[in-house]
Amino acid sequence: MKCLLLSALLFLVGCTSALTATPQALTAESETVILLHGYGRTPWSMWPLERRLRAAGFAVENIGYPSIRQSPSELVTYLHRQVEDCCQRSSRIHFVTHSLGGILVRAYLVRYPPPNLGRVVMLAPPNQGSELADIASRSAWLRWMLGPTVVQLGTGPDSLPNRLPAPWYDVGVIAGVDTFNPIGDFFVAQPSDGTVSVASTRLEAMRDFVTVKKSHTFIMHSADVADYIIRFLKTGSFAVTSPDSP
Repeated sequence: MKCLLLSALLFLVGCTSALTATPQALTAESETVILLHGYGRTPWSMWPLERRLRAAGFAVENIGYPSIRQSPSELVTYLHRQVEDCCQRSSRIHFVTHSLGGILVRAYLVRYPPPNLGRVVMLAPPNQGSELADIASRSAWLRWMLGPTVVQLGTGPDSLPNRLPAPWYDVGVIAGVDTFNPIGDFFVAQPSDGTVSVASTRLEAMRDFVTVKKSHTFIMHSADVADYIIRFLKTGSFAVTSPDSP
């Protein structure tokens, strides 16, 4: 059972790389998108999305963070230092996140809300907690293997996602409905992306919501998902706006 659960949890890690993004020079008028990868990943996992956002005219900061080694509080502090270093000159700061990155941004914006905050798009976030984290938190072996943050992402009322307040900023959520991870079907409520259930991704006061036929591991590599993100960052909606619309 432990091996099966560990396989399900680590499936979302996928192929990682030590490569990091090259910083982009900012002008005083830049709108910057900060990308945050998921648990156990690196900035390289967000690189296809980074490329599409740059092509759409955004400055992009693809930030890596030690998701396995540090606690949520330490990760929020770490993220704050990164944002302070990269984005002081930006006219507007947006966030686009994958999985754990969405929970980290929610916690960050409670403690350090930037005055130039724009919009937030979350891909497959466990906003109501994760059933996999519930199981992991009951095993000392898995807690040791997975680090101090993932086991705080359970579905209980005292878990990190469920302690965070509803957003006061514009949030769009994109959920996957492709169970590319068959092991996750044993533990995760359906429909799901194989790691996070669609129900768990929903967030009170979110401005828009859409599902896509993508798996948790690869949702951020989709050109269709990138189009949804760019549309929301520019308009506050995932919907296509007709040229004749007022």
